[in-house]
Amino acid sequence: MVDFLVKKFISRPDDWEDPDIRQRYGLLTGGVGIFLNLLLSLGKFLAGLITGSIAITADAFNNLSDAGSSVVTLVGFHMAAKKADEDHPFGHGRIEYISGLIVAAAILLVGVELAKSSLEKILHPEDITLSWVSVGILCAAILVKLWMFYFNRTLGKRIDSAAMCATAADSLSDVAATSAVLLGTLVGGFTGLHIDGWVGILVAIFILRAGWGAAKDTLDPLLGQNPDPTLVHAIEKTVMAHELVTGIHDLIIHDYGPGRSMLSLHAEVPMDADMLAVHDVIDDIERELKEKFHIEAVIHMDPIATKDPLTNELKAKVAGLVREIDPDMTIHDFRMTQGPHHQNLIFDVVVPHSCDLSDEEVKSRIAGRMGELPGGPYFPVVSVDRSYAE
Repeated sequence: MVDFLVKKFISRPDDWEDPDIRQRYGLLTGGVGIFLNLLLSLGKFLAGLITGSIAITADAFNNLSDAGSSVVTLVGFHMAAKKADEDHPFGHGRIEYISGLIVAAAILLVGVELAKSSLEKILHPEDITLSWVSVGILCAAILVKLWMFYFNRTLGKRIDSAAMCATAADSLSDVAATSAVLLGTLVGGFTGLHIDGWVGILVAIFILRAGWGAAKDTLDPLLGQNPDPTLVHAIEKTVMAHELVTGIHDLIIHDYGPGRSMLSLHAEVPMDADMLAVHDVIDDIERELKEKFHIEAVIHMDPIATKDPLTNELKAKVAGLVREIDPDMTIHDFRMTQGPHHQNLIFDVVVPHSCDLSDEEVKSRIAGRMGELPGGPYFPVVSVDRSYAE
């Protein structure tokens, strides 16, 4: 059914990085979500009236909020598809993350309101009426929500959409919530136990948990999360496959929305190489990265000494000393300048965010260990970088 709908409404489904195609995916999932959630809300509201159950009625409003969330998702995809302009040169792709965050906020709000209503039901319990029509409606709702979970998760993973994955998580929480409501209705109807309010609390917990997870999934890319290690490794492997590149560092990936990423990195090249030839290689690498990973790349060349045995030996020893301070510390842009009384060792040190040492403490410890190097004295000129992790 999922593939049938995709082929029916999307002309080029595999070209999902195209903003227009991505917008059509959003329209499809939004339209399906609005229709099915309104249908479920109407059915559950009717079941709640028949049985007098606060849990069923609350679940009906949960589906009504889901319909509103689908509207937000639909609008978000439409706005995210807007072309870049003077005020937004990298496009509007992050609006998709914002729409996912709004969906998550709506989920959390429903969870809080349901918890309040359920607490009131616990304090003031009422008998509920068992109705097999209501039981049938709840069973049908569970099956529909399972399909909606599969539908949104499949398309969300296919086009790498945080908003769709948030909607899928919400659908799965609805399955758990409606199952709890169904169980509470059957137990209350057959035994007369007043567990309706407690079931409502359980449903609220499911909803709040789903809302929190969806909020985290959409907040992370907005705040700026570490890139996928697999992608970073693949990029490094692609760049290092070129003979003139001897090392890379300062690799940063900027996320401007799904399918709208940009990366920058520094590529170390031999200082005695033909710079025009090196420049051509760098241009080729930028094009290769764009074709292979669909990412705009900007590469800065760092000329370094690669044929001086003393420099290479000192670089290896300094790298070892730095790792003794913290095993995750690395160095780059290493060079040496001769002075009349000492030699300067100039380099950058990358300090992981997990390191508690201040920049001055890092420099002090490195300077203290420089005395262990033979052939000195050496004077370290160190720049500390905490902006990324190697």
